[in-house]
Order: sequence, then structure tokens, then C-alpha cells
Amino acid sequence: MAVPKGKVSKARRDKRRSSVWKLEAPGLVACPKCGALHLPHRMCQECGTYNGREVKVVKSVVAK
Repeated sequence: MAVPKGKVSKARRDKRRSSVWKLEAPGLVACPKCGALHLPHRMCQECGTYNGREVKVVKSVVAK
């Protein structure tokens, strides 16, 4: 039967657990139409296109 040989210190325990919770930044891709960065497999928030098609009509902001 497996039994721990000795007490594991908090530092050793936390060092072992630290690699499990590492987060990676999501990869961003450039939109082929406008060049804005967006998440892959999602529509572009700037121009409203996905896979070469117009998915959403985006209102243009008029500067005063």
C-alpha cells in the first residue's frame, strides 16, 4: 500500500502545483479585409466579416 514517505513542505507542494494553472494568451489573427486583430474562428468586430462574408452590419462612427 502506498504511503507518503514524509511531509511535503508548502513550498514543494506549491512549486509542483504552479505549472497546472499557467494561462496562455489567446492567439490573435489579422482580418484579411481590414487588418484588425480578432480571435480565430470568430467574426471581425471592426468590419463585421467572417470567412469572406458580411455577417453583421457595423455602424460607422462619425467624428464631429
